[in-house]
Amino acid sequence: MQADLDRSPVLAEILDLAREQRVPVRTVGAYELDDLARSEVHQGVIARAEALEPVSLDALVEERSTTPFLLVLDGVTDPHNLGAVLRSALGAGVTGIVLPKHRSAHVTPTVAKAAAGAIEHLDIALVAGIPSALERLSRLKVWSVGLAADGDVVLDEVQVLTEPVALVLGAEGSGLASLTRARCDVVARIELTGPIESLNVSAAGAVACFAVSRARRS
Repeated sequence: MQADLDRSPVLAEILDLAREQRVPVRTVGAYELDDLARSEVHQGVIARAEALEPVSLDALVEERSTTPFLLVLDGVTDPHNLGAVLRSALGAGVTGIVLPKHRSAHVTPTVAKAAAGAIEHLDIALVAGIPSALERLSRLKVWSVGLAADGDVVLDEVQVLTEPVALVLGAEGSGLASLTRARCDVVARIELTGPIESLNVSAAGAVACFAVSRARRS
């Protein structure tokens, strides 16, 4: 913790929680904190924690007490987009995230900040390739629903959203890769009005995740 911070209510809450959990707190100067931080905006407090461990793809499906609702991200490279999508995913009830090991953003301090705590509650599987992961999910009896501006059906009309399902989002700009799209059981679109034909991936992810959430609740 930075030594010269104003004693705000948020800081008092952090200190109270640390005392309750018997977490030691060390006060350091601003320059030392800047050296320790791996984020551009650390806001004066840094917590050391164990690294988040990825889980297997099978575990996302088999080790669940609820019907799997996965979010598969096919090459989202902007950390702010990834963090925003993870935050929306958690709020919509997503039970697990699938990311490719290469050509994708992964969990970093920037992602963690944008996710606003969501990474602590979401299991994440890292896979060699999204098409092969979708093929494996099919064998595990999980439906893959891709999202594209030119999808064949409106997302709200997809019949399998209440089943074990993986919602698949493509990369910024290019969208779903061709082989990824081919491996999806359904390619759906978000129904938009007005002159704008598509949404940013983080906005589309939020809309789509909550569309699945509504279908599962009803």
